[in-house]
Amino acid sequence: MKKILVTGGAGYIGSHTVRELLDNGYEVVVYDNLESGHKEAVAKAKLIEGELADSGKLQAALEGIDAVVHFAAYIYVDESVAEPAKYYRNNFSNGLVLLEAMRQAGVKKIVFSSTAAVYGEPTEIPVKESSPTQPINPYGHSKLMFEQALDWCCRAYEMHGISLRYFNASGAHKSGELGDAHLVQAHLGTAAIKAALGELSELKIFGTDWDTADGTCTRDYIHVSDLARAHILALEKIEEGEPHRVYNLGTGKGVSVKEVLAATKKVSGADFKVTETGRRAGDPQALIANVDKARRELGFETTESDIEHIIETALRWHQRHPKGFSGGSS
Repeated sequence: MKKILVTGGAGYIGSHTVRELLDNGYEVVVYDNLESGHKEAVAKAKLIEGELADSGKLQAALEGIDAVVHFAAYIYVDESVAEPAKYYRNNFSNGLVLLEAMRQAGVKKIVFSSTAAVYGEPTEIPVKESSPTQPINPYGHSKLMFEQALDWCCRAYEMHGISLRYFNASGAHKSGELGDAHLVQAHLGTAAIKAALGELSELKIFGTDWDTADGTCTRDYIHVSDLARAHILALEKIEEGEPHRVYNLGTGKGVSVKEVLAATKKVSGADFKVTETGRRAGDPQALIANVDKARRELGFETTESDIEHIIETALRWHQRHPKGFSGGSS
């Protein structure tokens, strides 16, 4: 059995990955400050409540650990544009604290939760790992900076790292026990579900004048459980090949904003008000993954990422947890 430290493991994608790790026989320690994570999401794992900037506490948490899966980060694009220093401090500087703590503790393997936002406005669709990285917001830039630092650290300190560039994480665990419990709705699918359930009075579309088939942005939606399984594959392959490798995680198919809303209305059987507004700062027109490399080298395949299945699982989670975890905490 291998022992894994999961930073930010009480969050949305982190908690699904913790569940997947436990289901596959790993021993898991979650390290999370619970700023946006939830104890209830990781009740079956050991939880250490701590800050990523606390090097001493991190080093203690790393005792006996075989590998790290690093999720802890701020994730809101619009907030990153308004408060860039906050994002560079947490997503980059505090990540360096983690790498140094790993070096001091002798832990040499890390799987990093990166993002398709590192590509910015893509020069080619679908996007390959070799495509230019030109982030257009501090969120994407802070993630790219950590990827680059990780690459150098892996080479200098004989570490092994894999950066997983997620496209649009969505959906919820099939059990209905885990889902997206953010108060701020960063994900379109989650906001659409809340609108369908009457929890939002309206849903805003940010821009209908894009150069796409229906004028709205297109994204590659991947089920959060498919993402979680990819981390198991990464841990199994982490010592193969180059010291640091990068993989896209998506489906290779684009779904527009209007298509997501239509699918939500179909699955839920509910109608809701949609307001069309202007483009949002920092949003690219289209983000669709080329996942050939992950399929070839990791054996990665999606099994739950059909858009209607994504919505069905998310709807089940929100119906069972109308106020998030702990009855009233979201």
